[in-house]
Amino acid sequence: MSEPQKTGSPAVRQMFSSIAGRYDFLNRLFSLGTDVRWRRELVAQIPAGDQPVLDVATGTADVALTLEERHPGKGLIVGADFTWSMLQVGAQKISKAPTRRIRLTAGDAYSLPFRDGTFGAVTISFGLRNLAHRPEALREMVRVLAPGGKVVILEFSPSHKPVLGPLFRFYFHTVMPWVGGIVSGNPGAYRYLPESVQQFPGTKELAREMTEAGFTKVTYRALAMGIAYLHVGEKAASSV
Repeated sequence: MSEPQKTGSPAVRQMFSSIAGRYDFLNRLFSLGTDVRWRRELVAQIPAGDQPVLDVATGTADVALTLEERHPGKGLIVGADFTWSMLQVGAQKISKAPTRRIRLTAGDAYSLPFRDGTFGAVTISFGLRNLAHRPEALREMVRVLAPGGKVVILEFSPSHKPVLGPLFRFYFHTVMPWVGGIVSGNPGAYRYLPESVQQFPGTKELAREMTEAGFTKVTYRALAMGIAYLHVGEKAASSV
């Protein structure tokens, strides 16, 4: 695991560094374990095979470990993140898992340290909304994908359901920041979460951005009544 260079947003990096030690616990707590099922839904979109898979903004490597669980003994799994503290937590988890094919590395989503066409699939879970320049990051994902490769994006989306929407917003904007601030010691980090979700584009807008970045066959579907969405796209087989 290589130490990250000073790239990306220093404020976002510092925020995630400050909560790295409690990040997994709070994810399970706030989602009541639903985040585990959502990651399995994401990984289920990745076809079995020997091509390497890249998980962008891998954080504490939960997606990488879920990929290993679903497709044991297949191709290399690479987790890239620009927050050193999160990668350290992920490395500790990987060291306790029965795997030798997960590699963690520093990686800025705007300039991924990989050659064109390296990966058969690219995933990103709850990380895209932290990127101020989404189109640039999406183009990088297209670049490192092999022709015919697939991208799978798991991300929160503001709910438009007439009943669930107000309840979800109250939980997200009031309960989570208060509890998260107490447990993590960084109230700002858990105020940032709902703010970043509110600023994230809707499903149709993100699908348009993916298409403009170069993905084809873009689809999306709701999880948990629209609290989160899976977006899937492919790199055209004729791409070079």
